[in-house]
Amino acid sequence: MIALERDLGNAKLQNLVNKSIELFWKFGFQRVTIEELCRESGVSKMTYYKHFNNKIDLVKFILREMTTQTYEKYNLILAQDIPFEEKVRQTIDLKMEQTEKMSQEFFRDVYAYNDPGLHDFVQAHLGKWIKKIHESFLEAQRKGDIRKDMKPEFIVYFLNHMTDMMNDEQLKKLYANPQEQIRELINFFFYGILPVR
Repeated sequence: MIALERDLGNAKLQNLVNKSIELFWKFGFQRVTIEELCRESGVSKMTYYKHFNNKIDLVKFILREMTTQTYEKYNLILAQDIPFEEKVRQTIDLKMEQTEKMSQEFFRDVYAYNDPGLHDFVQAHLGKWIKKIHESFLEAQRKGDIRKDMKPEFIVYFLNHMTDMMNDEQLKKLYANPQEQIRELINFFFYGILPVR
């Protein structure tokens, strides 16, 4: 079952969030109603609205929690005393683990849903990730793990445009599911920057 790893300290809230993740990942969040979320998780609408103003609040909460967990795991990967190539492999595995059950519908909803607040929220979190990855790559470049002739600005540019590539309809058609597409983009990105040995 897909669930948050952190205990939220409230059984009803935990069940609501975990059931929401399961349904959102499968159907996207636009198709799932608050009534369905309450019915499937066994919580009342009163409980729902005690924690969230609307469905977008819940989506943001879930994305924030998942991003925080992934960020912590990424920091643990970077802190290890292992070769950079192994850090890359673990980072790819982490990304795949985080997106394993997400449907194309969920990705579409997150990136195409017409809500400025959600759009700004997603962009802010992506910006934080890109900054962290950029910093870690600069450090790897200083250590000789990434080509010296690679422009750090290109890394940032490419990372910024991976989201656009995920949403490109022509590119989507080449893959059976979002995970396949993500793996291809990540592998291309990471293994395209490692030095030739």
